[in-house]
Amino acid sequence: VDGTARNDWAAQEWSPAVAAEHAAARERVALFDLTPFAIFEMTGPGALAALQRIAANQMDRPVGSIIYTAMLTPRGGIKCDLTVTRLADERFMIVTGGAMGLHDLDWMESHLPGDGSASLTDISAGQCCIGLWGPRARDLLSTVCEDDLSDAAFPYLTAKQITVAEVPVLALRISYVGELGWELYAPFEQGLRLWDILWEAGEPHGVIAVGGGAFDSLRLEKGYRLWGQDIHTEHNPYEAGINFAVRMNKGDFIGRDALTEFRAQGNTRQLCCMTLDNPDSVVMGKEPIMDADRFLGYVTSANYGHTIGRGIVYGYLPIQYTEVGTSVDILYFGERLPATVAREPLYDPRGTKMKA
Repeated sequence: VDGTARNDWAAQEWSPAVAAEHAAARERVALFDLTPFAIFEMTGPGALAALQRIAANQMDRPVGSIIYTAMLTPRGGIKCDLTVTRLADERFMIVTGGAMGLHDLDWMESHLPGDGSASLTDISAGQCCIGLWGPRARDLLSTVCEDDLSDAAFPYLTAKQITVAEVPVLALRISYVGELGWELYAPFEQGLRLWDILWEAGEPHGVIAVGGGAFDSLRLEKGYRLWGQDIHTEHNPYEAGINFAVRMNKGDFIGRDALTEFRAQGNTRQLCCMTLDNPDSVVMGKEPIMDADRFLGYVTSANYGHTIGRGIVYGYLPIQYTEVGTSVDILYFGERLPATVAREPLYDPRGTKMKA
C-alpha cells in the first residue's frame, strides 16, 4: 500500500485504504457500488433518429452494442458524455453519472422530436448497478452464472441478459477502471441479494469492496475523463482527447458544423496527462500549471497513481507544451512541484487487460 509521508493537513485527503483497494482491483477482483448512476431509456420508432441527432458518435449499431458518446452544444462544446446501449431496434439504455443525471436528462428531453416518436424515461429508481472488475472477474462470475462469459461469446463493449444465481441481470462488458469485468444491472429490490451472491463467490478470489477514492485513481491511470472536471462545454472533443466519441461521417448532428471549423483551425490547447517528478508529491486539483512565471492552465483532475507509483495530474496546456517529456511546474500552495507531460494512458495503453 501507499506509504508516502505527507504533512498532517495534506494527509487528511489520502488513506492507505485507497491504495489497498486500488491494488485489489488491479491484481485480484473488486466490487463497486454504482447504484448512484443515472439510467434512462429512450424508446419509440424515432429513438434512433433522435439519438443520431443528439449524440456525436454513431448510434446505428447492432442490438447489444455499447457506445460511448459525446453530446455537444451547437458551438461544439461537450455538453454530456455517457454510454448508450442498444437493447432492441427501438430501445436504448443511457447511463451517466448520478450527479449529472438531471443535467443530461434535461438536455436530451429538450431535443426530442415534437411528434412523439421518441420518449425518454428515467428508470434510475428501479435499478441498481454493481461494477465487477479485476483480472479474476470472469472466474468469479462464472461460479454463479451458467451463461457463456468467454471473450468470444461476450466481447468487450457488448451487453447481454444473464442470470446470476437466481437474479436476472443485464451485464455490460465495459470498464471505467481499465480491468476485465462488467457493469451488472438488476432490479433495485434484488440489488442487495446480487451483492451478497457476488461477495460470497468472490471470497476465494480475494474480493474487496472499493470506494470512490480508488475508483478515481484507477480511472486516472487509464486516462478516462470526468465531465465537470476534465471536460465540459468550454472544451471540444478534439482538444479534450475524446475525438473517438465523434463520427463526422455519420450525417448531421448537433455541433457538427462547429467541429468542422475546429478541425480546420487545429487545436490551440490540449488536455494532457502529467506525472509529478517526485514520487512522494501529490496535489488535490485546481492548482495553477506554470512555466517559470507564465501561467499555462489549471489542474483539472489529480490523484495518486498507485500502480505507477507517482502522482498524476491532468490539465489543458498550450499546444507548444504538449509534447511528451515537456517539463512544467504545479504551483501547490506556494511550492513549485516539477511535473512532466506523459504519454497516456499510463496503464495498459493497448487495453489488453479489459479486453481479455
